Amino acid sequence: MSAFLALVVLVVSGWLVATRPARLGLDLRGGTQIVLQTRDGAQTRADATTTDQAMEVLRRRVDELGVAEPTLVRSGDRRIIVELPGVTDAREAAEVIGRTAQLTFRPVLGPAGTPGATPAAGEVVVPDERGTPLRLGPVALSGQQIDDARAGTEPPDGWQVDVDFAGDGAQGWRRLSAQAACAPPGDPARRVAILLDDQVITSPQVGEGAICEVGFAGEAMRITGSFTAADARDLALLIRAGALPVPVDIIQQQTVGPTLGRQAIDASAQAALLGALATMAFIVAVYRLVGVLAAAALVAYGFVSYAALLAIGATLTLPGLAGFVLAIGMAVDANVLVFERAREEYAGKPTLRSALRAGFARAWSAIVDSNVTTLVAAGLLFFLATGPVRGFGVTLGIGVLASMFTALVLTRLPAEALLRRRWLTVRPRWSGLAHAGWVRRAIADRGPDLMGRRRLWLAVSAAAVLLAIGGVAVRGINLGVEFTGGRMVEYATSQPLPGDTARAAVATAGLDRAVVTQIGRDHITVRAGTFDDATEHRVRESLSAAGGGNVQPMRDDKVGPSLGAELRDKALLAVAIALGAQLAYLALRFQWRWGAAVVLAMAHDVVILVGVFAWLGKPVDGVFLAALLTVVGYSVNDSVVVFDRIRELVRGQRKISPRLRTPFARLANAACLQTVPRTVNTGLGAVFILTALAVFGGASLVDFAVALLIGIAAGTYSSVFLATPLAITFRSR
Repeated sequence: MSAFLALVVLVVSGWLVATRPARLGLDLRGGTQIVLQTRDGAQTRADATTTDQAMEVLRRRVDELGVAEPTLVRSGDRRIIVELPGVTDAREAAEVIGRTAQLTFRPVLGPAGTPGATPAAGEVVVPDERGTPLRLGPVALSGQQIDDARAGTEPPDGWQVDVDFAGDGAQGWRRLSAQAACAPPGDPARRVAILLDDQVITSPQVGEGAICEVGFAGEAMRITGSFTAADARDLALLIRAGALPVPVDIIQQQTVGPTLGRQAIDASAQAALLGALATMAFIVAVYRLVGVLAAAALVAYGFVSYAALLAIGATLTLPGLAGFVLAIGMAVDANVLVFERAREEYAGKPTLRSALRAGFARAWSAIVDSNVTTLVAAGLLFFLATGPVRGFGVTLGIGVLASMFTALVLTRLPAEALLRRRWLTVRPRWSGLAHAGWVRRAIADRGPDLMGRRRLWLAVSAAAVLLAIGGVAVRGINLGVEFTGGRMVEYATSQPLPGDTARAAVATAGLDRAVVTQIGRDHITVRAGTFDDATEHRVRESLSAAGGGNVQPMRDDKVGPSLGAELRDKALLAVAIALGAQLAYLALRFQWRWGAAVVLAMAHDVVILVGVFAWLGKPVDGVFLAALLTVVGYSVNDSVVVFDRIRELVRGQRKISPRLRTPFARLANAACLQTVPRTVNTGLGAVFILTALAVFGGASLVDFAVALLIGIAAGTYSSVFLATPLAITFRSR
C-alpha cells in the first residue's frame, strides 16, 4: 500500500511539473504596474493618512484576486503604486482594484418628480437598473455593516451574491425591509435600492409577509439580478474586501521588468544547487548506503514540494526559492532522527533491518511532535496573517508534510529492501547503521556532565541576551525600506538601458540595496531608503555613464512602506497566537514547564538574531522576516527533539523504585548527549546550503543566509544549553 501511495504521489507530481507553469514573482519575472491617485471624496479629504488606508483596502482586494506576493507602496501623499507579478489581464485587475466600492442600501420613496427639482436633504435621484429615475431616501445601511459576501448560483435565478451582516446590520435590514413592506402592492415605495458606488445594481420589491427577490433569512440576504459569473464574483470581492475611504483614479498602467538581474538570479541558482549537492554528499559520507537512499529522498522531496507549490498556484520569489532550497537541507532531519536511533538500537538487535524498524518506531514520537508544532504555526500564519507572512506559512506547511512523506515512505521502503541483502550481513558497516559515527564516539569517550554546569550556561545565555538588547538600544534597528518607506525617483533615459546595467550603475553610486525597476524601454525607477540630493545626482550621472544617454528625473516622491501597519500588526498577531498554540500543544504532550522552556529558548534565539543584526547595522526587511520565522521553527524543533528523549528516559524510570531512580538532571544530561549527533548532523546539512548562498549567491541573499546561520547556531546552542537547564530549574522549583 505504501509503495502504491508513493508511486501515485510521484506520478501526480511529475504531471504537475510538466503541465503547470511556475508563477514567478516581481523579482524574477516582472509584471504589471498600476499607478493610482486618490482624490477628495464627498465627505473625506485625500491625504497621506486616507491614502494609506486606501492602500490596505487595495491589498485585501489584490489578495482576493489571487495575486500572491504583490507590492503596494504609497508615493507622495496621494499616489499608490501597485505591482502585480504574473498578471496577464491587467485591465480587469485595474478595474476591480480601482473601484471605490461604496455599498449602500436606500429606501425607494417613489418615481423621480419634476425634472430639475432639488431632492430633500439626504435624498438622491438616480436611475434604477432598468434606467427608470427613482427618488431614494437617505442611506439606511452601509457596507461597513457587512461581514462576508459569496458568489453562487441557484436555479432558476442564475448567479447571485449572498451577504452576511455584521453588528447591527441584520437589525437595520429588518427595519428597512419592514418599512418597504408597509407600502401598497405595486407602489415603487415597496422597493429597496442596493447601490454600489452610487449606481443601482438591483432594486427588488418586498413581497407581502416576506422578501421575495432578496431572499432575506436570519442574519443574511441575497442580491440577485442579471449577473454573469464574473459580475457576481467581482461584486462579492468588492463587498468582502471593503470600501475605499476616498475615490481613486488610475493614472498609469504599464509592464515592468524584474527587480533582480539575470546575473543575480543565475548566481543564486548555482549557489543553491552547489549547497544542495554538498548536503547530499555529507549525508552519504555520514550514513553510507542508507545515506544514498536519504539523498535520493531529498531529491524526491524537492520534486514533490515544488509540484505542491505549482498545484496551489504559489508565487515563487528569490527569497522564497532560497527558503525552499533551505528546506531541502532541513528536511534531512527526519532521516537523521531515524538513522541515529537505528544506530543506538543496532547493539541490541539481531539484524540491520530490525534495527532500522526499531529506529523508525522509536523516532516516531519525536518526528510527530516536532512537525506538529511546525504545522500548527504554519496553519495559524496562513489563516491569520496576510502578504509574505501568509505565503511563508503555505511554504512551511507544504515542506513539513512533504518531508514526513519522503522520510517515512520514500526512504523506508527501499532501505528495508536493501537491508535484506545477505552481503550486508557480512559487511554491516557499509549500511551506515552499524557504526557509531565520530560525534557519538567522541561523546562516549568523554561523557561530559553538561547539566552539572547549567548555571554557567544560563548565565552565558543571559549575557548574550543582554548584549543583543544593548545592540538594539545603542545602534537601533535598521528597518528596511519595506517597513519605513523612503524615496523613489523615476528617470527617463534617451537611450534604452537594460535592467542589469541600471542596477550595477545604481549600486556604483552608493545605493547597493535599492530596488531598481525597468519600465518599458526608456524609464527606470530607483526606490531606496531616504537618500540625499548628492546621492541622487550621482545615480543620475552613473546611469548616464552606463549608456543611458541624457538621463532626466521625471518624478521624485517620498514613498511609504510596502509592508504597512495593518500587515505588520496582523503578522505580529499571527506569530503571537502561533506561539501560544505551540505552547499549549507542548504542555499537552510534555509538561507546561517544558513548553515554557521551549518558548523561552526560542525567544532567546530571536532576540540574539535581532541583536546581531542591530550591531552589524544590517537592514531588517521582508527577507529578514522570512529568515526570522524559519529560525523560530528550527529552534522549536531542536528543543522538542531533546525533550522527547528526556520524556522517554523519564518514563523508563517509572518501573524502578523511587530510591533507585536516576536524578532528573542526570537524565536530562543523558538525553542531550544522546541527541547531539542528530543536532550536529541536521545543522551541518543546513549550514552547507547557507554557506553556499552566503558566499556564491546574489547580494540579495547574503543577509538571508547570514541571518539563518546565526539563527541555527543560536538554536543549536539553546536547545541543549538553555531549554534543558530551564526545564531542570522549573522542575526543581
